[in-house]
Amino acid sequence: MESLLNPETSLAGLFLASFLAATVLPGGSEAVFVALLLARPELAGPALLLATLGNTLGGMSTYALARLLPEKKVGSGETVRQARIHAFLLRHGAPALLLAWAPLVGDALCAAAGWLRLPWLACALWMALGKGARYALLAWGAT
Repeated sequence: MESLLNPETSLAGLFLASFLAATVLPGGSEAVFVALLLARPELAGPALLLATLGNTLGGMSTYALARLLPEKKVGSGETVRQARIHAFLLRHGAPALLLAWAPLVGDALCAAAGWLRLPWLACALWMALGKGARYALLAWGAT
């Protein structure tokens, strides 16, 4: 509990939890975010910014790793779920990454966007918008 009292430590922990939650590692940052807001409501602005930044950078790390994979035609050797995600991304492009926060499909969307070589800046912006909106909604609900 003492680490929640120190703003620098708690915000750094939130950033790390948010980053790791957006990678292929299991875990969630929502509980850390809400716990921080309940303990230190005056940190809502920095917490929202750092959680969004950390989660977006985590998603972009998945994007970057998938971009390193060799290109291949969509549909070759894919599962039905993968084919649906690729078709969705090809149809909607980077704005589909508004859903990068979603459980189960979020990591797959980030990876597919990198693998399909969608423009990184557009992907990062749409991803940040979706992830930021999710944290803003959590902040609103926690207050």
